Amino acid sequence: MNCIMTNTALSAVLTGDLIASRDAKTGRVDEAMKALANAARDFGEEWDLDLRFTRFRGDGWQVHLADPNYVLDAAIFLIARLRAANLSIDTRLSAGIGTVETLGTNDLSDADGFAFYASGEHLEDLSPRRRLAIAGQGIGHWQAAIIELIDHIAMGWTSAQAEAVALSLRSDFPKHEQIAEILGISRQAVQARMAAAGFSFFETALYAFRTYNFEGSNI
Repeated sequence: MNCIMTNTALSAVLTGDLIASRDAKTGRVDEAMKALANAARDFGEEWDLDLRFTRFRGDGWQVHLADPNYVLDAAIFLIARLRAANLSIDTRLSAGIGTVETLGTNDLSDADGFAFYASGEHLEDLSPRRRLAIAGQGIGHWQAAIIELIDHIAMGWTSAQAEAVALSLRSDFPKHEQIAEILGISRQAVQARMAAAGFSFFETALYAFRTYNFEGSNI
């Protein structure tokens, strides 16, 4: 499949790698990559996007979002789904906003463009105490601050809390009653998980990213 393209519109690229993968139990890295790949597939189906999940160098991975307004949704979703898998392994993640010259051929391994450079370079520069970063077109202090706060909050999620968070990011914006039905637990239990995860504090941030004009920003 040839997906070579020239595009002046902005995209988002998420580049990540697994944390302490060399210390992980045998098979856990592959399980973690499978969890991320499945999450990327599910997110794409929910929001009608082809993320083209690609694995690199054993513990590295990358996805592409044709619509940068979903970058925060995707970042939280991927982190939450991996934590929900309860594999005792997490990922770092760097989002880059910019143009894309090519999406590669069979996957993103030969893709090219500013969004890919911004994403990859900032992952390499990420502090050992940080797991999330964002850079590129239209990114200023408030976007970076939101990412940093979400990074701090998400570090404390249990697998059960992360599972509820991921379900909350479905495109139909399910109510707690619907999530409870999916999980087979009470609505009160869902509310408790969401409150402990701090998800209610994410809603304004998600809306800000979903409606932000990255291309028209002068930041």
